[in-house]
Amino acid sequence: MTDRTYTTQLQAGLGMIHETTILLEVWQPGMDGPRLFDAALSSGRFPNVSARRLRNIVTESFATRYLVRDASPARSLQAFSKSWPARDLHQLMFLFTSRANVILGDFVREVYWGAYTSGHSELSTEAAREFVEQANASGKTSKQWAVSTLRRVAAYLTGCCADFGLLEHTSARSRRILPCHVEGRVSAALAYDLHFSGVPDNALTAHEDWALFGLDRADVIAELRRLSLKGLLTIQSAADSIRISWLLKTIEEVTDVLAKE
Repeated sequence: MTDRTYTTQLQAGLGMIHETTILLEVWQPGMDGPRLFDAALSSGRFPNVSARRLRNIVTESFATRYLVRDASPARSLQAFSKSWPARDLHQLMFLFTSRANVILGDFVREVYWGAYTSGHSELSTEAAREFVEQANASGKTSKQWAVSTLRRVAAYLTGCCADFGLLEHTSARSRRILPCHVEGRVSAALAYDLHFSGVPDNALTAHEDWALFGLDRADVIAELRRLSLKGLLTIQSAADSIRISWLLKTIEEVTDVLAKE
């Protein structure tokens, strides 16, 4: 079960897209966080980053996001990086980052999409701070955060959303909300990832990961039907029952097929 405790771990790198791209080039299957740090440090690819900062990036950000579950996220991103557009890769990074940082996932699902569906064109730092303050007051953090920490975490959330293309990059107190539509390759990767994780078909269509991209159950079923037209799976639905035939049988097969999409 995922630990739902909110942390300040986003401070280690926010979206960390540039650093992740380099680390994926350095990382090799079998490397854990400490070994990746050693390899990254000796690679010369981070000339302007101190050893201490690099260690934090690798162990607190990259490893917690991409080296979990036998490094399945890292292996997938590494394979897709050769052929997928940057937008698709960034969406997959966003998914894995939101899983590792529950506070980010909940913020996007509750505040970002709440503002989007309500017709707002901007999202303010104040809205992020209110979210963090309410979470802190309701015991979602491991301890009570200081006022300065509440402000910083609110900034981490909006900054991370900007890194992943949900909000514009700006120093203003309000950021413009940018359109966010899940890419087909990402939908397929997410569906199979949930399936291989043991999520039943009916539960899969209502899984919280889809809400990161603003999709409800009906949207997910429609997305799965589009994937069926591509021959990636077949889906049958009747009333509230969903049955999916998963045509790809291993994560390696999924990675190989989607790397060619």
